[in-house]
Amino acid sequence: MEIENQHQQAIKPDSWLVWSILSTIFCCPAFGIVGIVFAAQVDSLWRRGEQEEALLMAKRAKTWTIVAICVGLVGGLIYGILIALGVGMGALGEMGNW
Repeated sequence: MEIENQHQQAIKPDSWLVWSILSTIFCCPAFGIVGIVFAAQVDSLWRRGEQEEALLMAKRAKTWTIVAICVGLVGGLIYGILIALGVGMGALGEMGNW
């Protein structure tokens, strides 16, 4: 049992750094940067032997990256709807000027 626990802890967690950078560029910079800050700490903590802390930082990086992606998608959807409504209202307004 103890050997199994040591083996599970010996696997370095994914830092989510690449996904955090992509979510910062394409989705929501504010939350993506928070994800980058946490993701950047994972590897150095792991190398120092602070595995519990590295796992915690990886989990936080994942959370903030997912939040950034969701906020970006919802914001893009709302923006698209507002643009579509604006174009639609503009078209209706021009029809009355004929």
